[in-house]
Amino acid sequence: MTTRIHSRFVWRCGFILAVAFLLLAGASPADAQGCSSVPTSATGAVTWTPQWCQEFNATTVSPPDTTVWKFDLGNNNGWGNNEVEVYCGPPQYANNPSQCPTMLSASADTVYIDGNGHLVIQPINIKGTWISTRMSTQGLENFQYGRIEASLQLPDTTNQGLWPAFWSLGSNIPTVPWPGCGEADIMEVWSPSVLSGPGPTGNRSTLHTALTDGPGLQPNGSFTFTSSQTNSSAFHTYGVIWSANMQQYYIDNPLNPYYIATPSDLKAGDTWPFNLKFFLLMNVAVGGTLGGSAANLVNPQPLLADYVRQYSPSTVAKPTLGNPPSITVKAGATTGNSSTFTPGLAAGTGFVYFSCSTDAPKASCAISTTDTLNAHVINSSSMETATVTVSTTANSIVLPSFFNPEMRLWLPMVIVGLLVSMVVALAGRTRSRALLCGFTVFAGLIFAGAVIAGCDGTSSVTTPLNTGTPPGSYTVTVYAFTESNAGDGSNGNADGSVGIPLTVN
Repeated sequence: MTTRIHSRFVWRCGFILAVAFLLLAGASPADAQGCSSVPTSATGAVTWTPQWCQEFNATTVSPPDTTVWKFDLGNNNGWGNNEVEVYCGPPQYANNPSQCPTMLSASADTVYIDGNGHLVIQPINIKGTWISTRMSTQGLENFQYGRIEASLQLPDTTNQGLWPAFWSLGSNIPTVPWPGCGEADIMEVWSPSVLSGPGPTGNRSTLHTALTDGPGLQPNGSFTFTSSQTNSSAFHTYGVIWSANMQQYYIDNPLNPYYIATPSDLKAGDTWPFNLKFFLLMNVAVGGTLGGSAANLVNPQPLLADYVRQYSPSTVAKPTLGNPPSITVKAGATTGNSSTFTPGLAAGTGFVYFSCSTDAPKASCAISTTDTLNAHVINSSSMETATVTVSTTANSIVLPSFFNPEMRLWLPMVIVGLLVSMVVALAGRTRSRALLCGFTVFAGLIFAGAVIAGCDGTSSVTTPLNTGTPPGSYTVTVYAFTESNAGDGSNGNADGSVGIPLTVN
């Protein structure tokens, strides 16, 4: 059978398909994630390009995008913090608890977009049960490095009851349970009446690792607003500049971090999980370890989010480390075992993290800088120095004559003689059976001594075993990581390195 197709129909269809193709082809990932209207941002010489954006710009009251955000549900035994709320997703969200609203409403929902450019998280008391929202990107979007920030206005935390947070968890949490997976709290606020919380005038940023556990890395990042500013009366930007081996926390101005954390801040045996992928979370908890009592909580104001974004940095100029002074030290010495130098950093390229290693046996090294925020970083906008200190192990203090084969021959005999003298002395005060026993022990000791002495009696003088750092020539290597480093944090992926000659005497 033959079907006739009108040429005008073919032309129209072709035109429509062409337009659709162009629209689809022109939609970049940034457009799909809502970044098309977000400009680049500069911090000094670093340009930040938006990569993932949630702008909440719906013009009517609407639910959040469930293809971008996942919603934790229920109470889950207080979420490990004795929280009292029941978490809800948007209306009709799969498996929503029975306490959660079923119809979209700005007055009854715990989470919605308000039609004025904001996401709202609103704790509500329903017949004695508090409901709220905890949303995350788990399983939908993972992040690794960049500048991550949210513009937020917080509920009033003057009194106890609420515990708002904008934070992240290691994406490997299904296989590496908390706290080993890592947790980074960008914004966390609670009442000053509970464990000296920051309240409306501040913020707390904390890293949790395998060994720092609940209290987190100490000291943590504490921020206090100036003048009459508060976190509940206006929007502020809470963010982190995250790169390999370094996290810089800031509020409003990424050029002015108030807290910097690095692997060198961890205690021995701990691991730095923040070179892996993480997902974001935002919530308002009610009650709990830091939220305190919700007994007097009535109609609290909501958390408002203007946006949540991730930016990627332009490539930062590599540091020049020059030729630091060499180190000559006696094994075990604690003076004269350091080298100080001034790295060359391009102005306006932010902070640089420094670490070191050495190939000297039974030795270690450490970096200390003159930076006031963190003793393992250097600010490219300041003339700061780095000092490398080497710790070596002292060698044995046993005299070499102790290892002479003649000494090894006579030493057991001397010991046997002393023991025999003790046996004879005791035998004189006991019966003959005791005397016989003593001589039996004497014979056994004589035999054992002869065996020991004969094992190596013909050998030459033996050099004593080296118990410390052997004398010799070694190298201490210094590594530098910039805030645009997106590697795995290993020394082989550093942005710069320099070897410092080490001589151990």
